[in-house]
Amino acid sequence: MALRLNLSADRGRQTTGSAGADPGLAENARVARRGFLSPFTRRILVVNVLALAILLAGLLYLGRYEQNLIASEVKALKMQGEIFAEALAEGAYGTGANGTTELQGAIASTMLRRLVTPTKNRTRLFDQDGLLVADSRTLLGPQGASITVSELPPPASEASIGTFFDRVYNKIIGWLPGRGFPLYEERADQRAADYEEVSRALEGVSASALRVDDADRLVIGVAVPVQRFKQVIGAVFVARDGTTIEEAVRSVRIDILTIFGIALCVTVLLSVYLGNTIVRPLRRLAAAADKVRSAPGQVRYIPEFSGRNDEIGDLAADLNAMTEALSQRFDAIESFAADVAHELKNPLTSLRSAVETAARIKDPDQQRRLMDVIQDDVKRLDRLISDISDASRLDAEMSRDESDKIELNRMLAAVVEVHHTSGSRGDGKIAFEETSKGPFPILGNQGRVVQVLQNLITNAVSFSPLEGLVMVRIGRDRDWVVVTIEDDGPGIPPGSLEKIFDRFYSERPDTEQFGTHSGLGLSISRQIVAAHQGTIEAENRTDLHGKVLGARFIVRLPAS
Repeated sequence: MALRLNLSADRGRQTTGSAGADPGLAENARVARRGFLSPFTRRILVVNVLALAILLAGLLYLGRYEQNLIASEVKALKMQGEIFAEALAEGAYGTGANGTTELQGAIASTMLRRLVTPTKNRTRLFDQDGLLVADSRTLLGPQGASITVSELPPPASEASIGTFFDRVYNKIIGWLPGRGFPLYEERADQRAADYEEVSRALEGVSASALRVDDADRLVIGVAVPVQRFKQVIGAVFVARDGTTIEEAVRSVRIDILTIFGIALCVTVLLSVYLGNTIVRPLRRLAAAADKVRSAPGQVRYIPEFSGRNDEIGDLAADLNAMTEALSQRFDAIESFAADVAHELKNPLTSLRSAVETAARIKDPDQQRRLMDVIQDDVKRLDRLISDISDASRLDAEMSRDESDKIELNRMLAAVVEVHHTSGSRGDGKIAFEETSKGPFPILGNQGRVVQVLQNLITNAVSFSPLEGLVMVRIGRDRDWVVVTIEDDGPGIPPGSLEKIFDRFYSERPDTEQFGTHSGLGLSISRQIVAAHQGTIEAENRTDLHGKVLGARFIVRLPAS
């Protein structure tokens, strides 16, 4: 009993030392250190938002959409230029002194201004020498004076939510790759050579070009030749900024950003929800595992989350089963330690009493008898310690050893043959029989299975009278291989059919010397069979009148 108390005290000290701090406080400290969002939730959030951001960048680029708008605008400006060119070619020409056809500047300027008024597009007219003849932005005043008309910028508005969103929009658009168009420059003395498309129009080919001004606004220019009977007498240059295109693109981008903002909020909320549905139960499981670690054997239940039909529910169920198995193992260790202390105490008490008595007795015969008692107790202790060592190593060995395929009928026949050749029983006193057709394969540890069979046969032999018969049979019962071992002994006492499998329980024949068995044989056998997913049972053989004819042990092992 002293051994049991010492083991419990040591375990108490270990528990106190390993606990250290309250697991709940440690969990709270971890949560505070990680912040509001757990690392796992942050990873989910980053992955989901990153995918959404990549999609947003692709949608905001709108390259093909903008190109289609520009192509439509170029087509419309070209059509306007052709109309202007046809009108000027018919009404603003004259014949020079040398008989050549040329533009009449005053007439062309007036016609161009009237033609351009409905369109409000900037239109310029260059003659065949590349000189600027007319500009829709220049008005003629009294006495030939010219006035240049330019659009004023919109009045500055006070800061508002709209301007804030404009700044955010411009900031986001600034991250997109630029257009890569050349800069639009306009000299005071404009010539056709300043614009590539005008130069080409004077060669008789309509052309267009895209540029950006100082404010990074798109400027579209289209030049159309003015021809009189295939003779190029000038070029109409129609230019327009891309405000309408940029507004259209901007409108689409605003819609995309709005949808993105809504999708981002939903994504964040769903990511946080998803993270919490995973992290929160994992935190509970981790806290429960900390409690199991800090107080082994005391915590027998882990949150099971039985309502979750997913991997976390499976993990919780497995951890719960593991905790239960661990608790049972601790209970078994405590019980085993108590049984060991009790079994060791008896021979030690007898040994101490014999030693103390031998020191006081002077009679040689009595001393010799006491020495025989001491030797028997020492042998009993040695046998107990060996069996205890074997029982304590059994679980670890069974978990480490690999299973082999075993033909159980051959193994059983070999064990029976060993008992025949040992001479402990006469020939014919141990019989072996196969009650059904084979094969009889199982998966297991060959040495341990042999240990079970030898132990059961040895027990049957020791309980059977000399003229008795030990019958060993093997057969198949669907997916089970069944081994039965019967003897002609006195049978098992009533109420002891299960007790004989307890540790250190010994029910031996009267003719056998006390202490020659430790009482661990059947307990170890059941432990080995259970490790092989099998069962072992004991029962008495009786006749029709209920008379006990002997004992029968039944071993069932799953067939492989």
